[in-house]
Amino acid sequence: MFVSRLTKQIKPDPARVILQYFNVGNEQRMLDVINRVLALPEQEVVILLDGVLRDFSTRHNDFNRKVIENYKRIEKYVVKDISTGRKMLLGAYFSKEYSIEAASLFNPSIVVHPDQSFLKPGMLRFIISLRATGEGHISCLEFRSGVIDENNEIFLDETTRFCDLPSVNENKSINKNLLLKNIHSKNDAEESIINKLPDSFTYKQVKKILGEELIICSSEDIKSFIGKILNYSEANYEITFANSTGVSERIIFPYSYNESVGIEDARFVKFIDDDGAAFYYATYTAYNGKNISTQLIETEDFLNFSISTMQGRAVQDKGMALFPRKVNGKYVISSRQGGENLQIMLSDDLYNWEEYIQHRIPAEPWEFVQLGNCGSPIETKEGWLLLTHAVGPFRKYSIGALLLDLNDPVKIIGRLKSPLIETFKNEREGYVPNVVYSCGSIVHNNELFIPYAMSDSISGFAKISLPGLLAELKENN
Repeated sequence: MFVSRLTKQIKPDPARVILQYFNVGNEQRMLDVINRVLALPEQEVVILLDGVLRDFSTRHNDFNRKVIENYKRIEKYVVKDISTGRKMLLGAYFSKEYSIEAASLFNPSIVVHPDQSFLKPGMLRFIISLRATGEGHISCLEFRSGVIDENNEIFLDETTRFCDLPSVNENKSINKNLLLKNIHSKNDAEESIINKLPDSFTYKQVKKILGEELIICSSEDIKSFIGKILNYSEANYEITFANSTGVSERIIFPYSYNESVGIEDARFVKFIDDDGAAFYYATYTAYNGKNISTQLIETEDFLNFSISTMQGRAVQDKGMALFPRKVNGKYVISSRQGGENLQIMLSDDLYNWEEYIQHRIPAEPWEFVQLGNCGSPIETKEGWLLLTHAVGPFRKYSIGALLLDLNDPVKIIGRLKSPLIETFKNEREGYVPNVVYSCGSIVHNNELFIPYAMSDSISGFAKISLPGLLAELKENN
């Protein structure tokens, strides 16, 4: 088989920064900064603000609004009426830039764009998701768009330097029964906390109800139990980007405590429901610096996103990839369990997963250490094409492939005895050496396009004949 590496690459750009609130420290330090700014003569405020605008205003969309939003976070500590300029200057002191791609831009996933209008016959528009990592190894999610033309050449849309965060809707309704599948009371005191919650509630409501309980509570165990409920509720939220933002400008940055250190390795898939409706789903690993959990993203337009917690006995490890449709009436996920083996998970409920079946254990020398998927499988006439990642000696990652039965995806009907993609010499060096990795591929005009990361640093593309790959897989069944 001949795998063609394409010349197109997606490289990190440290100039792509988001504007964030800057927490200067404890309340006294905050008051010290505020009082110093309040003591400035108005003429000096004008001069300092002019410098801020000169240095930073062209680096961000809607700059004034974002700075004023940061001012509003400390406004309650300002005890007198002040000018708009002084408000802006105070907002600037409590603002910072964060370079989202300062370390790397990697682990891409690709899906068909929801808008295929104004294309020539034989062309396909796509969206790529990427994991961006910056200061403190905090990972966020960003996007690129482009087209594959009638000659199967890839063209990426222009990436602007601007990066925008979405507005967060904390009024998403949270079902109490779903929470109880994830958090279990162990005694009467914890049960009494659960009983204070209505059948459905928002994060704002649960903060008010349980926040009052925290004030009067003296038991550290109960405080910990309340903290679990609050963390779960915070992790279920909705976000919306302005219509004016370009695809490459939309940044999903950690919002909840569960994902405070990372939104890692989103695996997007276009899912077709039984009634023919199309949705985009992605699982990702939420990491708080200590523990991991699995979250589910839902969107129809890549402007509005709903984020939910997944739970159940089978939700224990990283790298879960949803099949693009139900199989025999059940949702299906390819996952990794125990850090090394492939599993198939089955469920009637998209958010709760209890059942899993061992699918494949490492068998070839290049996969002895670990097996996992490289994104959601692709449906072909011959079966489900599932790309895999595998780890061999010296923690060298490779990309392989399996062919699964369409009606029984637990059944492997084809495999590769050798890797499909291994690191070339010029791909070995990076943040994590000797790694090739993908979170999702796409088929167009009988070719499989694989966006893949090189050593957790940059991302590129490879393509291969789909009929040729399927033929190779079927020879090894």
